[in-house]
Amino acid sequence: MPMPDLASEDTLVSVYRETLRPLFAFVARRTAGDRTLAEDVTQEAWLRAVADWSRKGVPREPLAWLCTAARNLLSNWYRAQARKRLTRVDLELDAQTLAPTTSGAVVAVQQGMARLRRADAELLEAFHVDGLSMRDLAASHRCSEKAIEGRLRRARVALARVLEPWILDGERS
Repeated sequence: MPMPDLASEDTLVSVYRETLRPLFAFVARRTAGDRTLAEDVTQEAWLRAVADWSRKGVPREPLAWLCTAARNLLSNWYRAQARKRLTRVDLELDAQTLAPTTSGAVVAVQQGMARLRRADAELLEAFHVDGLSMRDLAASHRCSEKAIEGRLRRARVALARVLEPWILDGERS
């Protein structure tokens, strides 16, 4: 196994320049337009990277490392937020969208996703957040588009069940 790159200042600056935009885009897609949160998470992921990479060297896939750190930071942030009661309209859990309309709804969806089976959460995230098509997902999962459609439907139902405690009784449709 090759030795990791030494984390010299020049190396870190070069990796920073290569990864900043894609990392911010990754985080921004997961914060529903909360630019301040996206900036904070991107910055914190990089601070952790510098601390880790200064000791261990730059990993083979620095962007993947940063995205994992950012995903963990976001999960922690969403878990720390107080639960809010929401309407079904706030959540928008239909077949075509998973588009929470308020920051409270974003928090609820993220907390709900954290409680799903990993495969379900990753599938919902890939389709609704990353924008992968049914065809792309079918190819990557080595199954048919119909199978992906069924998995997505079941994952949405599971998410809706997990989110039930957040939904106001008077606002059910």
